[in-house]
Amino acid sequence: MPTAVLQLNPKDNLFVALRDLQQSETVLHGTNTYSLVTNVPAKHKFSAYDLAVGDPVVMYGVKVGIVVVPIRKGEAITTRNIKHDASEFHDIWQPFNWDPPDVSRWRTQTFLGYSRSDGQVGTRNYWLVIPLVFCENRNLMALKQAFEEELGFVAPQIYRRHVNSLIRLLQEGDIESIRNFEFSGTSQARPLAQVFPNVDGIKFLIHEGGCGGTREDSQNLCGLLAGYLYHPNVAGATVLSLGCQHAQVSILKDELNKRAPQFDKPLVIFEQQRFPSENKMLSHAIRETFLGLIEANRATRQPASLSSLCVGLKCGGSDGFSGLSANPAIGRVSDILAALGGRTILSEFPELCGVEQELINRCASEDIAHRFAQLMRDYAARAKAVRSSFEMNPSPGNIRDGLLTDAMKSAGAARKGGSSPVTAAIDYPEYSRVPGLNLQCTPGNDVECVTAQVGAGANIVLFTTGLGTPTGNPIAPVIKISTNSQLALRMSDIIDVDTGGVISGCESFESAGDEVLAFALQVASGTVRTKAEILGQNDFIPWKRGISL
Repeated sequence: MPTAVLQLNPKDNLFVALRDLQQSETVLHGTNTYSLVTNVPAKHKFSAYDLAVGDPVVMYGVKVGIVVVPIRKGEAITTRNIKHDASEFHDIWQPFNWDPPDVSRWRTQTFLGYSRSDGQVGTRNYWLVIPLVFCENRNLMALKQAFEEELGFVAPQIYRRHVNSLIRLLQEGDIESIRNFEFSGTSQARPLAQVFPNVDGIKFLIHEGGCGGTREDSQNLCGLLAGYLYHPNVAGATVLSLGCQHAQVSILKDELNKRAPQFDKPLVIFEQQRFPSENKMLSHAIRETFLGLIEANRATRQPASLSSLCVGLKCGGSDGFSGLSANPAIGRVSDILAALGGRTILSEFPELCGVEQELINRCASEDIAHRFAQLMRDYAARAKAVRSSFEMNPSPGNIRDGLLTDAMKSAGAARKGGSSPVTAAIDYPEYSRVPGLNLQCTPGNDVECVTAQVGAGANIVLFTTGLGTPTGNPIAPVIKISTNSQLALRMSDIIDVDTGGVISGCESFESAGDEVLAFALQVASGTVRTKAEILGQNDFIPWKRGISL
C-alpha cells in the first residue's frame, strides 16, 4: 500500500498528507500510529503531538510557524491554529564542505548551442527589439506586425478562426448554434521562417517603464535591458528611444559596457526625436533590422559542454507537494550542474524567509554570506517601510493547497537550490558570472522573477508548479514541471515534465531530476520546444524596486 504520510525531517512535529485523510482514520509512520481527529486534505499537514499556544511549528527541520490555538495530536494544521514565524539568522560564516553527486553520466554529454565571441553559449538565436520607454510601444508593435507576418514568425491564430466561425453563424441567423458552439481548433506549430532558417525568431519586449518613475527604476531598467542585449540567446538588437525620457541611451550603453566591454553584436539604436517623421524612423529601423537578421542567420549550432548552461530555478503556483517532488528534483539538476562547472540562479528572496541561515551556512566565502544577509535585510526593510512583510507572500492558491505560511513556502522553495555551495549573491539587475549556485535578489512574482533571471544570463529556466501557470519568457525557454500528476493531466498544454511519480512512490526525486535534465538538454539543443514557446508565452515585466513579493 502506498505511503499515506511523510515526515520530511526527524525534527518535524507535523506530517504531510499524501492523499486525503479522513477523521478517525489511523495512519502508520514507521512503528508509530496516528489517529486523525480531523479531516486532512492531500498536501496539507497534521500535528504529530499535542501542541500548545506559542509552540514552534517545524517542517523541513526549520521553524515555519507558531501555534496560536492549541492543536491536538492528529489535528489538521490550518491558518486558524498557526501563523507565520521564522528563525532569526546571523551572518557568522564557517567553511562549508560539500559532497557532490556522481556526475559521470553527464560529464561527456553536450548540447547543441550558439557559441558567442564572449564565451557564452545560447540555447536560442533571437533578434531583439526593445523600447527604452513606453512611448515607443506603438512603434514597436508596428515593427512586430511587419516582421512577424512577413517572415512567418506569427503565432497560430486559432482564436481568430474561432471568432470567424461565430461571425459565419451570425450571418446565417443561427443564434442557437452560437450558444452551443464549441471550437475544435488546436494550436499548430508556427510556419518555418525559410528566409532566415538559423534565426529562432524576433522578440519584442513591451514594457511600461523608462520615464515618470524614480531614477532608480530607469537605471535598473537599463541594466536589465543591457543584460538581455548581452544574453547569449540574443544575436543582435534594435533599440527604439523617444529621446527625452529618463532611461537615456547613454545609461543603456554604460550598463552594457559593465557587462560586456568588448560587445560586438549588431546593435542599432533609433531616437524618434532626431527624425523628421515617425515613418522615416521606422523605415530606417526596418532596413537596419533586416541587415542585422542577415548577420544573425550566419550562426549555427555547435556542441557545447553542460558547463555552458546557466539555469534559472523558479517555482510558481506552488502547492503542498512542491517541496517534496519538483523542487528537490530541480535541486538535483542544480547540484549536477554545479559539479560540472555550470551556473544556476535561485531567486525569489521573499520565499527564502526562514531558511536564510541554511543558505548562509552554505556560502563559499564570508563576503558572499555577508552580501546575501544584507540583501535579505534590505529587502525586508523596504517591505516594512510600506507596511508590508514577507509573511504576506503566500497567495490564496498557495494556502488552499497546503502552504500556510511564508516560512513553510520558503522551506520548500529553497529545495530548488539543492545542496551545493552558494558561490555568489547578486542584486537585481546584476549579471551572473560565477559558476555554481548564485542567489539573486528578486521578488517571488513569477514573471518579474523569470524576467530578472534571464536578464542575469539564464539561458534556460526550470519552473515548477503545483497549481499550474503558463509563464514563459521571450528569449529563454521555460520548462514547466508539475509537482503532481493530476496537474500534468489537467493542464497538459502547459506542462512539459511531470514529477508526480515522486509523490506516488513510483520514482525518487533523484531519478525525476535526471529526467528533467535530460529533457532540458533536448530543449537547449533546439530539438524540442517548450509548451510556453509553442503557445507564444513571451512574458516580460521589469521589476520596480518598490515592494513586490
